Amino acid sequence: MLDLGLLLIRLVVGLSFMAHGAQKLFGSFGGHGLKGTGGFFESIGIKPGVAMALIAGLAEFAGGALFAAGLFTPLAGAAIAGTMLVAIFKVHAPNGFWASNNGYELNLTLLAVAVGVALTGAGAYSLDAFFF
Repeated sequence: MLDLGLLLIRLVVGLSFMAHGAQKLFGSFGGHGLKGTGGFFESIGIKPGVAMALIAGLAEFAGGALFAAGLFTPLAGAAIAGTMLVAIFKVHAPNGFWASNNGYELNLTLLAVAVGVALTGAGAYSLDAFFF
């Protein structure tokens, strides 16, 4: 059951990050694409905005795909964790803990999941287990 639980966590979190990356990269799912996300990044002091939006989008999209597949899981977890750390410190921390106030509650939870799975491993139902 442990391996099934890890698979469920990896799929939900990984696919969610892929969707967020697609919002930044392609404007999918109501996202603003590179130009819009880059503009937001510039407004909060992350420069150059479009280049950093590309890096964040790739980290979320590729990191999410690898996390969902359970391939190079420590690297995937690090990519997800990195984006969450930036989101916490650049956007959400001033608003306190609770997500209902645009705080860092959800970002911290996703950070913990990404690091936890990266440290424990992806489980038997993963490409890491198949290849390595």
